Amino acid sequence: MKEYRNEIFDEERALYGSRGITVDNCRFDGPADGESALKECEDVKVSSSYFNLRYPFWHDKGLSVTDSQMTENCRAALWYSADIRISGSQLHGIKALRECENVAVRDCDIVSGEFGWSVRGITMENSSAAGEYFMMRSEKLRFDNVKLNGKYSFQYITDSEFANCVFDTKDAFWHARNVVVRDSVIKGEYLAWYSENITFINCTIIGTQPLCYCRGLKLVNCTMIDTDLAFERSEVDAVLNAPVISIKNPRKGRISAPGVGKVIMDDPMAEGKVIIG
Repeated sequence: MKEYRNEIFDEERALYGSRGITVDNCRFDGPADGESALKECEDVKVSSSYFNLRYPFWHDKGLSVTDSQMTENCRAALWYSADIRISGSQLHGIKALRECENVAVRDCDIVSGEFGWSVRGITMENSSAAGEYFMMRSEKLRFDNVKLNGKYSFQYITDSEFANCVFDTKDAFWHARNVVVRDSVIKGEYLAWYSENITFINCTIIGTQPLCYCRGLKLVNCTMIDTDLAFERSEVDAVLNAPVISIKNPRKGRISAPGVGKVIMDDPMAEGKVIIG
């Protein structure tokens, strides 16, 4: 395995097509402003390195990145790559992860708009993230202890599970399918509209007009705070452990809550049952 240590690279495609290399304490930065430093590479281990140039990891296979920094200038850092492990690192460039598969992220700080689009199979643990349109159209997400701040997250995702997370996000989980969220806090307006087969277990849901136009929606032992006009046109099975401000026109199913400020049933298609007490 060839080793690169304590070096600076700024030229175009600096290590293009490399196989079986170690990159340690290197800088990808400089006046040549070259792109695609590690494109079309395989079996690459990167540690304690600094990336300040665009598109470093495209079409790679077998990539490990630890204790490294990708700056806001490191645009679109990882695309079309597979078998990726990232730990203890900063990902601060826009569109940092796209069209990748088999990804593991651990102990990372992500500040990246449009992060994680069309990813197939990603685990994320003990990390924080900020940015709009987070993880759109991705599948098989497994998140544990992740904090997120940013609008329009998890739209169109499928077959995913989340646990012990805190999401401060508007319009989250729109059109999501086959999703389970456990022991988490989700704050933001218009949660999970048009979703299908989404389940919240032991969760706290905060914000106006959540969970409308859903099919196969299930809530188990959840708390809803500052939630009004909930469940409009949804097919829902919900057991809530705290009062709700208002419920509006559930399409089908049953909602049980200790109290509801107002039940609005002015749609002849609304056949859902609201059980109070």
